[in-house]
Amino acid sequence: MAILSNTHIQIYTMQSVDEALAVAAQGVHQVGVTPSDRGLPGEIDVGMAAEICRSLTGVATSVALSVETDLAAIETMVNEVRPDIVHLCAPAGTVAPNDVDRLRQRIAGTQLMQAIAVTGSDAVKIAESFAPHVDYLILDSVDPNIAGIGAAGKVHDWTVSRAIVDAVGIPVILAGGLSPENVAAAIAAVRPWGVDSLTHTNRQLPSGGFRKDLGRVKQFVVEAGGA
Repeated sequence: MAILSNTHIQIYTMQSVDEALAVAAQGVHQVGVTPSDRGLPGEIDVGMAAEICRSLTGVATSVALSVETDLAAIETMVNEVRPDIVHLCAPAGTVAPNDVDRLRQRIAGTQLMQAIAVTGSDAVKIAESFAPHVDYLILDSVDPNIAGIGAAGKVHDWTVSRAIVDAVGIPVILAGGLSPENVAAAIAAVRPWGVDSLTHTNRQLPSGGFRKDLGRVKQFVVEAGGA
């Protein structure tokens, strides 16, 4: 039975339809996929991503992540996968707010979520510059060994994230190393609209790679709901 939370919950990254539906059934509002061939954690091909997004219609909001900087490549992915939201997390500084405006014109009907790398206090001004151009911000950590913003598995300075939440007038999702063990504290500190988890709701496979740990996902939902 799903557990309802006032804080929106986003979980990455699905690799099959069954996994996506099982995660959504835990009370997750937004379910993410990573259609890519760049060696990103949990990436899948666009065909599987499209199938997953179709399966979530009427069940949860589908989100597709892109680390691309080329607007045409992002547009092509969105047209093939058809997510409700496209999560833009190209390396910091490679996509500007005016690029996002141009992308919006090309993928009308798909909402935009911009990742902000919280690596210092300058993230507040960067977030403010993007906020008028997108539907959501997602505040994330950075791993120099992973392309784009996110999937770092580590927390960042929540005081900066709280400053962003206070400064912008759109929904903000907090990401970066969130787990069942720290999500309640994160919500109390930042007061975000939503929270996101990838790394710390996974179970590692003996052969390498990972799948979602449904027990950890459920615990994450419970802890977020009690915050």
